[in-house]
This record gives sequence, C-alpha cells and structure tokens, in this order.
Amino acid sequence: MDLRAEEYGELQRLVDSVFVPGIASAATCSKLDVVTRAEILDLCADLVEVVEALPSRTYTRQRLCDQLNSILTGRGWGAVYGTVA
Repeated sequence: MDLRAEEYGELQRLVDSVFVPGIASAATCSKLDVVTRAEILDLCADLVEVVEALPSRTYTRQRLCDQLNSILTGRGWGAVYGTVA
C-alpha cells in the first residue's frame, strides 16, 4: 500500500524555490517569504497548514527544513508528503 499523496515532494520543491541551488548556506528567509512562495506554488490545504504552522522567525535552509520536518512528523504526514532536506 502506497501512502504517498499526489503532492508528495511539493514541500521539497517549496524549499528549493526559496533557497535556490548555489545560494550561500548563510542565506535566510522569513516565514512570510515561505508563506508567499507556498501561495505562488498553489500548495494543497494540508501543506499550507504545515507552512502556516511555522513560527514567525528568520530561517536558514537547514533550520527551515528541520522545522518543516518537525511539523510533518507531528502530524504523521512525513510518509504522505515527504520530508525535506
């Protein structure tokens, strides 16, 4: 039985669009940057819920990934939507 949703990997696409390949590891974004990009990518309601659950702060790529993965795990959605790196 495959638990993956059709939207599997969309959060990885979101992270990659906020932190484009080759950008410095010290680069940061805000929650507003992530929410705005999620709207542009037209993420499904569950993934918008994940993004909106982010605390308001500034994120490096690693910190954003850790936080998103924590939210996914807390909801039991890691296998359904995939984790991010």
